[in-house]
Amino acid sequence: MYPSRTLGIALASTAFWFSCSLHAQDGGQIHGNFSTDGQLYNDDEQIGAVKPPADFGLNSWMNLNYRTGNFEAGARFESYEPALLGYPAGAGYKGTGIGYRYATFRKDGLEVTAGNFYEQFGQGLAFRTYEERSLGVDNAMDGLRVKFSPDTGIYLKAIIGTQRLAFDNGTTKGPGIVRGIDGEISLAEAFPRAFPKLAAKGNTLTVGGSFVSKFQPDLDPLLELPENVGIWAGRANYTTAKWNLYSEYAYKINDPNGSNNNIYKPGQALMANASYSVRGLGISAGAHTYDNMVFQSDRGAPTLFDLNINYLPTLAKQHTYNLPATLYPYATQPNGEVAYQGEVFYKFKRGSKLGGKYGTKISANWSGAWSLDSTAIPNDTVHYTGYDTKFFTMGDRQYFSDLNVEIRKKLSANWELALTYLNLVYDIETVQGKAGKPTIYADLFIVEGLHSFSDKTSLRFELQHLSTKQDHGNWATALAELTFSPHWFIAALDQYNYGGSVETEQIHYPIGTFGYIRGGSRFSFSYGRQRAGIFCVGGVCRVVPAANGLTASITTTF
Repeated sequence: MYPSRTLGIALASTAFWFSCSLHAQDGGQIHGNFSTDGQLYNDDEQIGAVKPPADFGLNSWMNLNYRTGNFEAGARFESYEPALLGYPAGAGYKGTGIGYRYATFRKDGLEVTAGNFYEQFGQGLAFRTYEERSLGVDNAMDGLRVKFSPDTGIYLKAIIGTQRLAFDNGTTKGPGIVRGIDGEISLAEAFPRAFPKLAAKGNTLTVGGSFVSKFQPDLDPLLELPENVGIWAGRANYTTAKWNLYSEYAYKINDPNGSNNNIYKPGQALMANASYSVRGLGISAGAHTYDNMVFQSDRGAPTLFDLNINYLPTLAKQHTYNLPATLYPYATQPNGEVAYQGEVFYKFKRGSKLGGKYGTKISANWSGAWSLDSTAIPNDTVHYTGYDTKFFTMGDRQYFSDLNVEIRKKLSANWELALTYLNLVYDIETVQGKAGKPTIYADLFIVEGLHSFSDKTSLRFELQHLSTKQDHGNWATALAELTFSPHWFIAALDQYNYGGSVETEQIHYPIGTFGYIRGGSRFSFSYGRQRAGIFCVGGVCRVVPAANGLTASITTTF
């Protein structure tokens, strides 16, 4: 496999540009990172893994950034020769080229960026562009961004451009144009005389607002579609030494698109979060409702992963353990859900009866999501709003519930132990689109341990068990990680599905890994099976196909 001519020219041009910049400017700095993930595939009939025509997949990225004084510029080179199976989450990636480039200038509170950029207004209900490399989600803007802080505590933003859709020897973009403005004021900082008590106590009250609009021509021969679709949002955040209160509301005008069956109903979203913390105690609670909040710069986007203008956070604990994280993670339902979450953390002091010599940590978390309380409007040939709903009212269908309790305890100078219990309710038909499948009710028990043999050598292990009568039945997972600091690590994992029939579903998914770390570089190699399923980060998920083979990963920073 040889690099494409396009990449060679791009690399040579960029290297020359950086070299000239370094010679022309004193004190300039270059920094960046590189990562590559490659996988060699095997056929595995038992798990349904089929070797593709190109039996090797490769995803590679390199970021180069140069900064001197008030000026900064950079580029990202990407290569998918071809992309790994199941990657990315949305529209396809292939070939080699430049996927991201930008130039930024800063002076006197003004910042101007031309080219690609990521940005977020508030929590993202109106606008968020970001990259989640493990999912292959990248909706970077390509255009112009201006930030300005005219005075202390006042922050203004404006953006305009198009969004990244896919990659074909370089970035391909969606057809819509996105425009937006955002303003935020910290009242105690901006107006200390008007809010003397707020400033004196160290508390903050920040308020902000956004307006975002997309433009896309109406080329539909049958429907009269709005070419300009706007969304506005307002937010407030109050913080003290113990409390953090946040709320944000967004309203979107009618936006008929492929995901809502081209109805003309407006959308709205409301989220509220509160947390309280003191030494040894933390309490948090959250609630949100989303109604018809898919907002993409192309009304005919290929999938719900593509060209998203906004971001709808999920209210569910992001588990790191293998079974709950890979079997039944929850994904936000943007066209309609009501969700709640609450969590309590407490640390029993050292020397107390329950704390013992080293103290004991306990946390409990619950989250749940339901459908909206909505009623279909039949034969609506005038307004085409599709349905009527009661704001922030739960419907009859429960999408998800997760109750989990964790106890974490240091037993001695060399031993730490954590025990976790989870109870899950999971509407797999809605969340994963598996039509006709029953709701899953599952219990999980997890034991995690850490033993330090010395300052440089430690062993971490996990034992996990999931029991359910639905889907594929019971699962068990065992994991062991041996670390020889600061360079070497070895790990072995086996995921075992023993709840189904002996002939087709009692399957082991073993995988072994070893790696080496030196400075900012990390090398790892794995061999084994990958179960078909879904992989989620922050409530955004992608389908992962079954695979069997060798995986190599290299990352470095400089």
